Amino acid sequence: MYQRAIYSTYKDYAEMVGRCDTNEGRLKLAQAKSATGKDVPAFLAKDFEAMIRNTRPDFVVVTTVDGFHHEYIIKGMEMGCNVITEKPMTIDAPKCQSIIDAHKKTGKSIRVTFNYRYSPPRTQVKDILMSGEIGDILSMDFRRLLNTMHGMDYLRRRHSQKKFSGGLMVHKATHHFDLVNWWLSAVPVTVMANGKREFYTPEMAKRLGLSSHHERCHTCPEKDKCSFAMDLEQAWGLKSLYLGNEKYDSYFRDRCVFRPDIDIEDNMNVIVQHDNKVRMSYSLNAFNAWEGYIINFDGTKGRLEHRIVEQVYVSGTDTV
Repeated sequence: MYQRAIYSTYKDYAEMVGRCDTNEGRLKLAQAKSATGKDVPAFLAKDFEAMIRNTRPDFVVVTTVDGFHHEYIIKGMEMGCNVITEKPMTIDAPKCQSIIDAHKKTGKSIRVTFNYRYSPPRTQVKDILMSGEIGDILSMDFRRLLNTMHGMDYLRRRHSQKKFSGGLMVHKATHHFDLVNWWLSAVPVTVMANGKREFYTPEMAKRLGLSSHHERCHTCPEKDKCSFAMDLEQAWGLKSLYLGNEKYDSYFRDRCVFRPDIDIEDNMNVIVQHDNKVRMSYSLNAFNAWEGYIINFDGTKGRLEHRIVEQVYVSGTDTV
């Protein structure tokens, strides 16, 4: 993700001096894919501190599993580096506070790479709101819809457990809450939320004609009749990235979306009161027939309605 830009578009401004991964196989694969004639040292996660000492980077770019962001952010700052991290910065309040404490102690910067706001439709909404066309904003409604192709993919991965992702309200909705704060030029004061796992359940597997849930698609005896199955053998990018490297860490990229150990919600609702008195109702649903969102702003002079229908692309496959 970042390395392609560093090696090509921004090669005159940035240089990769080292890379680190928990999985030896994926680390070798990344090395092979990014071969540019320059030897970029590779380190396993246990050697992260050695990497920093040996390569002395200006910035550490953190793209680990969400639940481990804080470890590398804090260690990077403590070792004298500024940090750029994928969203979310971390998954819960204690980890967030530890990052804030490290920032204050070290004086190093921490930047979360939110990019959703900079796409043309989102920027146009910001321009209209700032123009005063609908007057002062009083309330807004934000409905985010994930279709089953997109929504179920979170249930296959580590994101299906809160200890790794914080749930979709943290991992996915972070984008949307960043948009709202930016659009409204405001921050939340009070938040009320609830959610439930309603669709991706063992009971739903039986309702869809399966005998039961299973551990993963690759070894599932009913995968040929399950419309939610993923075939890693046929997914060119995922086969080499995950299936070929399971021997190193036993991580399965194609776990059953109906298994009972999933502990994240797939249907969520939030009410937020902002410091400029704008109240927002928000919902996120991960099993819809179409992908996109519907947003309404109600102002003293009018109403702005913003509707986006999106296509879904599963990275590493030919699926669009």
